[in-house]
Amino acid sequence: MILAENEIDAMSVLALAHMGDAVFELLVRRELCRGGNLTAGHLHRETVAHVSAKAQARAAKKLLPALSEREAAVYRRGRNAHSHAAPRGASAGEYHAATGLETLFGWLYLREERQRAEELFAMIWEEESDAS
Repeated sequence: MILAENEIDAMSVLALAHMGDAVFELLVRRELCRGGNLTAGHLHRETVAHVSAKAQARAAKKLLPALSEREAAVYRRGRNAHSHAAPRGASAGEYHAATGLETLFGWLYLREERQRAEELFAMIWEEESDAS
């Protein structure tokens, strides 16, 4: 289903982050599954490690220089959102950066800018793979 630009712009930041959380996790899961024969337990642990607030905050930091002005504005909108959720295992700053990243991925997905989401994710994944 295609959403109008004004519908996407009218969504709350937390709705965009909710969508982006799913999009980001799906991209992580796809890449982990490409890695070969891993047990379900190993896949789960690796997924959790990549979608944690700490990992997403690191990813956001890597992406910031590559974002367009509009993408950076969406990221900042998400980062600055007031959430009542308490960070678990992450600082408040990391949690807010992760929310910004999720907001960006949700926004790109809903705008059907899948190729751009893939490009940004590839930047993150290549660096994560190189670090492993």
